[in-house]
Amino acid sequence: MPLDEVITVDEPAMLAGALETLQDLDHVGVDVERADWDRYYRAAALIQVGGAGRVVLIDPLAVTDLRPLDAFLQPRTTVFHAVENDLEPLVSLGVKPTAMCDTAVAAAVLGLPTGLEGLLRDLLGVELAGDKPAMQRADWEARPLTEDMITYAAGDVADLPRLWHVLSQRLTELDRREWYEQELAALLALPPVEDRRKWSRTKGAGRLDPAARARLRQVWQVREVLGRNTNTAPGRIASDAVLVDLAQTPPQTVQELGRRGVRRQATRDFGHALIAALAGAEDSQPEPRQAGRAPADEDRKVVEQLRQARAERAKVLGIDAGVLCPSRTLSPAVLADPQTPDDLRDALGLRPWQWEQLGAAFCRIMGISGPGCPPPPADPEPDLTKEAQNS
Repeated sequence: MPLDEVITVDEPAMLAGALETLQDLDHVGVDVERADWDRYYRAAALIQVGGAGRVVLIDPLAVTDLRPLDAFLQPRTTVFHAVENDLEPLVSLGVKPTAMCDTAVAAAVLGLPTGLEGLLRDLLGVELAGDKPAMQRADWEARPLTEDMITYAAGDVADLPRLWHVLSQRLTELDRREWYEQELAALLALPPVEDRRKWSRTKGAGRLDPAARARLRQVWQVREVLGRNTNTAPGRIASDAVLVDLAQTPPQTVQELGRRGVRRQATRDFGHALIAALAGAEDSQPEPRQAGRAPADEDRKVVEQLRQARAERAKVLGIDAGVLCPSRTLSPAVLADPQTPDDLRDALGLRPWQWEQLGAAFCRIMGISGPGCPPPPADPEPDLTKEAQNS
């Protein structure tokens, strides 16, 4: 659908009138452009709202009271594409949609590519305008916005409600709405990105000795505090790889940090705090590696069998294997030595629909039986699956 109207709101008095042009829509597409790559917290630089070829672009840098937008969305269904990228910066501005749907989540459980550009093209015949790589690199806080930026931003939401209606129909046809709702609920239940970060997940932490792990823990935590207090992205202070290197062989002076990969400005602003963190860790309790046995050859064989069973079921369902069960959970689940079906399901972290599809095969491979092990799932009708995915 062509863009019929694009209203840019850069004055508070314009917001209510602009939203009035969308009053007839019961489903409204919403997207957020951000310019926070160098910041700790996610922040909106532009908010797009629209549907049916009509779009309102809101400048949150100029319009800071977004209560009219929040009130506008409350009685409507807000359509996102990858809600995890957009909801947090909206909530931080006081905009809290209640009824939400996500076209990316729907596409994933339907076995469709999840990119917005491809979905709009393949399902609606809509070609997004603009150079996407260039727009992803653009400074969305720069004012005034260029015509290319306005067209690109508007295109992200103009047809989003229509895309949702097509995907929603296919969820019904394939009887996968419950799958979708479970996935969306899990996504919305995730804590903010900054609260999900853990020092023990730092790549390379597992190979450090206990003393070095203590230094990594200490300097990582200090980096987090510095990032939060100054709204600086952790990687702009020091990358994870640099932290691991510093933990292995700690420098003694601030001057050494620059030679070890810490950025010049970060060395100037945060160098003394990083050196103090590394030195302070020497007096702290050593951090042992996570408890658990090392995988044996038999464990690796079982993991591969689980991987193969997952791939076979994903092929039958026509979805990505990672949607059915993330690869990262397989080995830890085997090493947890689950004794019951519930133990296995909990170790894998599977949602009910995923367990219904994989539980029988996984229990058989693991040699587990008893209450909680589901029956083998029925195969979907091949023609219906293919038709819903390709039509």
